[in-house]
Amino acid sequence: MKAFLVFPPQWTPAMPHLALPVLTAYLRSHGVEVVQRDLNMETYDTILSRAYLEQALDRLHVDYPGANGKSIPRQVRWAFEQGPQLANQIERAKAVFHSSAFYDGEKSFEAFGSIVQSLELASLPHYPAQLDLLTFAPALPVDNSRNLIQLVCDPRRNMFLDMFKRIILPDIEREQPDIVGISIPAIGQMLAGMTLAYLVKQSGLNCHVTVGGPHISMLREQIPQAPSLFNLIDSAMVFDGEIPLLRLAEALDSHSSLANVPNLIYKTDDKIRLNAISLQGAKRERMAPDFSGLDLKRYLAPEPVLPLMTAHGCYHGLCGFCNVGYGGGKGYYPLPVDQVLEQIATLQQKYGARHIFFADEAITPRTLRLLSEQLITQGVQVNWCGCVRFEHALSQDLLETISHGGGRMLLFGLETASERMIEHIVKGTRRETMSRILKESTLAGIWNHTFFFFGFPTETMQDAQDTVNFVYAHQDSIHSAAPGEFVLERYSPVYLNPARFGVKRIIEEPEQDLAIYFDYEPESGIDEAMAHTLTERLLDVLPTKRFPQFYVHDVYRFLYVSFLHRQGQGLPLWLADD
Repeated sequence: MKAFLVFPPQWTPAMPHLALPVLTAYLRSHGVEVVQRDLNMETYDTILSRAYLEQALDRLHVDYPGANGKSIPRQVRWAFEQGPQLANQIERAKAVFHSSAFYDGEKSFEAFGSIVQSLELASLPHYPAQLDLLTFAPALPVDNSRNLIQLVCDPRRNMFLDMFKRIILPDIEREQPDIVGISIPAIGQMLAGMTLAYLVKQSGLNCHVTVGGPHISMLREQIPQAPSLFNLIDSAMVFDGEIPLLRLAEALDSHSSLANVPNLIYKTDDKIRLNAISLQGAKRERMAPDFSGLDLKRYLAPEPVLPLMTAHGCYHGLCGFCNVGYGGGKGYYPLPVDQVLEQIATLQQKYGARHIFFADEAITPRTLRLLSEQLITQGVQVNWCGCVRFEHALSQDLLETISHGGGRMLLFGLETASERMIEHIVKGTRRETMSRILKESTLAGIWNHTFFFFGFPTETMQDAQDTVNFVYAHQDSIHSAAPGEFVLERYSPVYLNPARFGVKRIIEEPEQDLAIYFDYEPESGIDEAMAHTLTERLLDVLPTKRFPQFYVHDVYRFLYVSFLHRQGQGLPLWLADD
């Protein structure tokens, strides 16, 4: 039995996602042959090449034959003028991001500009589709199944179709797998994932095509109502995939019924069936993720950053905006710290990893202490970062221990600094505790990254101002931040109980049959448009960074702060001029 597992774009090209290595480790431990491919990394590596950019220019010349400067769109005119130079320099730019020159601000800033513009150029033949380093915007909204079905086979508007035919379909055909499993964690990967499914189906391969991941789990009630999707796939797998994928492999190997495969949505006798759902998963026997088969040198980073987890789920799990568990409960399963340490040792021995990015929803103070103390005691040289909550237990002593144990960056969910909104959101934090921790973490030499947003239902302008005031009052202890707007997401507490949180009406459009985000009418407070305006105004007045490439993504921030630590340099502040 052979499984070919694929992770599609769009995800950061700087680090592997954890999904495939976890599935691969579990399946291989149970005797299933696995080929895993990070198509996200391969897509970026393919696009950021001279050959691909020249091909994009050739296509634009075909689309705009003999056009003069005044008769073509501004973006295309820019491409004709700047494209040849970008094609000439993209390989050098990519080499900078693959080397220690990344840490040289002047050199990597120039390379960063080439990479950003090259992605813009590569997207133009498929306008209005747009791929950049952080997001992918398809030509049509793919929360509409009709749009999705149209786009998967449209080479004009789907930038993945011809590329996937060349860089992965021949390999799948050569491997002749029994299962092709496609992980789709986010909506931005829906088109790419379903495009690959379409290509495999069109190839006539005798294999079972299944999709899974958080985005698919959030659509478990919608997928059975969109039967056209089963022209692209054989099944969809919801919630944790280790045991269901193994059971699927066993059922296919024995030619038995799929009725006993947990968490599976599939079509049988012209009916779509959802099997019984199990939320237990394989968490309690989770082994080190297996990254073998992934070319870590091709990731767009100067050295490997590998993800791990200390727990599954969120130990708090009550925030009104968060859909942790995707409607299936918190499902919190901590791993023993000894097991986490063993996994770190494995990643260091097998892959030479010096940087670990913990992908937890939030690491508990207890785990932070035990992990840091053991790393110090064992003399393990590793840099790590992860998300944490502003808990009272994060004392100055603990923060110093974290720093001594390799903790270089902590990502805090600030969300709001309005006392009323903290209670309303059920955040479970206190403003004075947040203030103390930010200051003491800075003293410990840790980079503080904060997330906050505007527009949660009933938030007033004064509530929003409280958050802005708090951030500016702590400009000496915030090193980076990600402001944004509240998004109402399927299965979040505010979606499940809108009246409790001050939502008058959730707007669900029938044509958006695959939607996970929704517009809404708040009973009071600022609306979505004003929240967006507040975010834009805040971003407009931020100090300009000389080297924004170090701030574009959490992975790059993490590598940057680790470099500064090695050099004994101080940490720059978010609201300070360089």
